[in-house]
Amino acid sequence: MILNMVEAINLGLKQEMSKDKNVILLGEDIGVDGGVFRVTDGLLKLFGEKRVIDTPLAESGIVGMSIGMAIAGLKPVAEIQFEGFIFPAIDQIINHAVRIRNRSRGKFSCPIVIRSPIGGMVKALEHHSESIETYFVHMPGLKVVIPSTPYDAKGLIVSSIRDPDPVIFFEPKRIYRAIKQEVPEQEYLTPIGKANIRKEGEDITLISWGSMVRECEKAIENIKAGVELIDLRTLKPLDTETIINSVKKTGRVVIVQEAPKTLGLASEIISIINDKALLSLEAPIERITGFDTIVPLAKLEKYYSPSVERIIYGINKVLKY
Repeated sequence: MILNMVEAINLGLKQEMSKDKNVILLGEDIGVDGGVFRVTDGLLKLFGEKRVIDTPLAESGIVGMSIGMAIAGLKPVAEIQFEGFIFPAIDQIINHAVRIRNRSRGKFSCPIVIRSPIGGMVKALEHHSESIETYFVHMPGLKVVIPSTPYDAKGLIVSSIRDPDPVIFFEPKRIYRAIKQEVPEQEYLTPIGKANIRKEGEDITLISWGSMVRECEKAIENIKAGVELIDLRTLKPLDTETIINSVKKTGRVVIVQEAPKTLGLASEIISIINDKALLSLEAPIERITGFDTIVPLAKLEKYYSPSVERIIYGINKVLKY
């Protein structure tokens, strides 16, 4: 099947709901309308209003209800309509969802998936274009997943639903329909916690995730050196083994993130490399990031997000050091 990311996630949800009656979907406009981006389109008709639930506009309530459902034995998949709307639910996520296993000393787990689009470059309004993954990577007890291809999106949503602990599943809206790919109809899993080496190379390691992976691929086409491109896929747990093995091989590193520079995931990756592979480095590590500003509106957003040109410049800077 040739699918885009929207269709691939929809197929993964449909197959898991068919296989497991405990999988419940809930969120704003996900039923009748199929969600803002139509990710849940058609699922209400297939599974009914008791399993595909249109909720009030209350993100804290959506996640709070999901926690209760999960403790009771269901497997809720909650949709937050845009990443900027997730903050009212952070109280529920931090103080309850991620603590249930520890609080109950292992008696209960909280197998919820919280889906949300993420990132900019779709000419959206305020609160609709942020890259906020760092907030959630910081939380103990929470897994954070962000696919960059339709194939991985389907495999990762299934893995996330089957995981016994809470998972934040970010979907880069910029590439929802920008990429089509062969996606098997049959069941498969993409493992949580394992990065994907999208391209092997000997000269420099390029690390990214989400929609920025596609921009990195475009940049590599203009680089003569051997670039090894790592798509993290899972931000927490982070596949440090793949990162370190690549750095020890190439000795040079560029990290690309759409999020603001300060305290972004790139900073943590640099720290890990310094701890485990410092003596392998032949040049300072380069970060190519968004800026420490509010994401601008449509006319200026292209100047905010890391461009192919900025990535090419950063790679060449490290190669020439």
